[in-house]
Amino acid sequence: MNFRLATQDDIPALSRIRLAVKENTLSDPTLISTAMYEQFLLHKGKGWLCEIEGETTGFAIAAYPDHSIWALFVLPEYEGRGIGTQLLNLATDHLFTQGAPEIKLSTTPHTRADRFYAQQGWQRGNEGKEVAYLLKRSI
Repeated sequence: MNFRLATQDDIPALSRIRLAVKENTLSDPTLISTAMYEQFLLHKGKGWLCEIEGETTGFAIAAYPDHSIWALFVLPEYEGRGIGTQLLNLATDHLFTQGAPEIKLSTTPHTRADRFYAQQGWQRGNEGKEVAYLLKRSI
């Protein structure tokens, strides 16, 4: 596994992964545009990806404006190998290094992602259409 910073050239692979997931699917795939990826990778945050034998298998994007995880997705056939955990750690470590006192994210309730964040030690918030999670900086 090779983890590295994501670049603008990686956007097609990131989009392919985002559209390949079995849970947390987009009702309208055009909701997440190339321009949105560009904004978060180049101006509003930073992203990382995992490659295995030249294939991009997962990615995470940390957002600066609200100290959040904007995206964390792994191709279904690569789930359970620690890719999501490592990507999440890269993104949260970066946001904490940038001074974030806490990091937030949201996901669909009762999904693998919901269970994943709880297992990673995030505080689960109120549940509605989305469930909110919060991770406070350890001192």
